Amino acid sequence: MAAPGLASQNTSTLGPVRQTYATAETFPPAARAYTQVSQVAKELGLLRRTPWFYALVGTAVALALGACVAGFILLGDSWFQLLIAGALGIVFTQAAFLAHEAAHRQILATGPANDRLARFIAGGVVGMSYSWWDGKHSRHHANPNRVRKDPDIAVDTISFLEEDAAKARGLLRLITRKQGWLFFPLLTLEGLNLHYLGLKHLITTKEKIPGRWLELTLIAARLAVVLVPVFLLLPIGMAFAFLGVQLAIFGVYMGASFAPNHKGMPIIAEGARLDFFSKQVRTSRNIRGGWWATWLMGGLNYQVEHHLFPSMARPQLAKARLIVRDACESTGVPYTETSLWRSYAIVIEYLNRVGLAARDPFDCPMVSEYRRA
Repeated sequence: MAAPGLASQNTSTLGPVRQTYATAETFPPAARAYTQVSQVAKELGLLRRTPWFYALVGTAVALALGACVAGFILLGDSWFQLLIAGALGIVFTQAAFLAHEAAHRQILATGPANDRLARFIAGGVVGMSYSWWDGKHSRHHANPNRVRKDPDIAVDTISFLEEDAAKARGLLRLITRKQGWLFFPLLTLEGLNLHYLGLKHLITTKEKIPGRWLELTLIAARLAVVLVPVFLLLPIGMAFAFLGVQLAIFGVYMGASFAPNHKGMPIIAEGARLDFFSKQVRTSRNIRGGWWATWLMGGLNYQVEHHLFPSMARPQLAKARLIVRDACESTGVPYTETSLWRSYAIVIEYLNRVGLAARDPFDCPMVSEYRRA
C-alpha cells in the first residue's frame, strides 16, 4: 500500500495498469489512528498556544536566575558558593527546556518569533549553539531510534548500538564494556561537551549557518557575564570548582531528562518502513508522575505525545495523553509508560547489554584457562 497521499500502481493480467489514491479509509489502522487523534486534539483546542503559562515559567526562571546572582554577591569568598553553582546548573537546564519548546514553535505565535526566542535563550542564557542543536534535534524527531539517521544514537563515547560497541578500541572499549554503570557519572562532562560541540559547529562549519555571528556574539557575551565575576570575586581554585559544579549539574540534569525518553526502546532498521504513528509511539517512553514530573523534565515526561505533536504546548500534553492511549489500545500499538527510577534502570541495563559487544573474547573463563596453559 502506498504511503498516505501518494499514488500507487496496481498491475493485473485482466487489464492495464490502474492508478489509485489512498484515502483515509484505506490507511493502515495506525496511520488512520494518527489522523483521528490529530482531529480530536484540534477540536479540543490542544494545539493552541498557552502564552500565559510560558510567561509564568519565563518569569520564574528569570527570578531564580536573579536569586542566584544575588546569592553569589552576598556569599562572597565562601565554599557555600558551590550551592549557587548547583542552583545555576538547574536554572540553566530549565532555561534550556524553554529554548527547546520555542524551537518547536510552542511559545509564540509565529515561527520566526519562536526562532529568535530560542536562539536568544540557547545562546544568551544557556550558552549553547541553537543552530547546532536544532539541526541535530530535527533529525532525531524525523527518525527516532533509526539506525544511521537518528544522531541521538550515534556513538559519542557511549555506544547505543552493538555494532558501534564492537568497534570500540583502547580506553573507549574499557568504558563501553561498563557504559551502563558509567552513563550517569559521564553525564557530569556532558555540559562541557554540549558547549564545545556547539562552538565547534559555529566555528568550523563551512556551509552557511543562519545567525552564526549572532549566536557567537550571544555565547561570548554570556561567557563573559559568567566567567568575569566568578574569576574576579572568587579565589582561583574556588572559581574552577564553581564552574565544574555548575557544568556537572547542568550536564547530569540535561542527560537525566532526555535519556529516559528513547534509550532502551526499539531500534528501527535503516531501511524499515513504518507509518508516522507507529514510528513515534513505539520508540518513545513516557514517565509517570503528573505535574511534578512535567515541571522536573520540562514536559519531556510526555515524550510520546511530544513526538506526535511537537508544537503542542506543555500544559496540553497531559490531556493529549488520554487520547493517544485510547488510540494505541484500539490499534494494538504498544504505549510505554514507566516511573522515572525504573526508566533509569532500563537505560543502565540496555547500555550494559549493548556494551557486551565490546568485551574481550578472552574474558570467557574457559578460553582464559586455555590461554594461561
